[in-house]
Amino acid sequence: MSDNLEAEILSQVERFLKHINSNLPEGMELEFEGFYRRGFFVTKKRYALIEDDTIVAKGLELVRRDWAPIAKKTQQKVLMAILRDGSPEKARKIIRDVVRRIRGGEVELDDLAIHTQITRDLSEYKQIGPHVIAAKRSLEKGRRIERGSIVRYIIVKGRGPISQRAFPLEDAEGLEYDPDYYIENQVMAAVSRIMSSLGYSTEDINSLSCGERQSSLDAFF
Repeated sequence: MSDNLEAEILSQVERFLKHINSNLPEGMELEFEGFYRRGFFVTKKRYALIEDDTIVAKGLELVRRDWAPIAKKTQQKVLMAILRDGSPEKARKIIRDVVRRIRGGEVELDDLAIHTQITRDLSEYKQIGPHVIAAKRSLEKGRRIERGSIVRYIIVKGRGPISQRAFPLEDAEGLEYDPDYYIENQVMAAVSRIMSSLGYSTEDINSLSCGERQSSLDAFF
């Protein structure tokens, strides 16, 4: 977008605001929030906008604490590739590279740690999720766990349900993280929200390295 076109748009916005505000009841005012060159909407409450190389997001995983950093960072990079660079190839490469790093055991444990807050006494939980198991294991190690505590845990390799394979980050040194869990339940879950809105299914995303279904994403740009 040229500077002249941007200036014209902002000028029209200013005139629109003056017109609307002059007809609103006293005490009410429509405000200008920002100028965004590109935007991405999953739903009206889940979206990402870009302004001066900064992603402004709502309702997506990258702004939530209870997702692993590797998932949030990947989602942010994919959004940057789409909103800033307009590059479907770059988005595909980011996903492929992250999956390769996870499978190769190249990701630091800090980037895999899921943060969840304990909102009640552990004995009050009816559904025993991974964060509860990790909290109980921390408690057994003598750590103080109470309502309001933040538990950081890793999902490790092994048999049994995911919740039973949740270990506090402090105790995960020497354990092998579960690559399938982090690829399927974290990274792919986060980027699929974006890519599926552009015409891609999970199967399509998994097959990006084969160059399939390129046209639907390319058409967005």
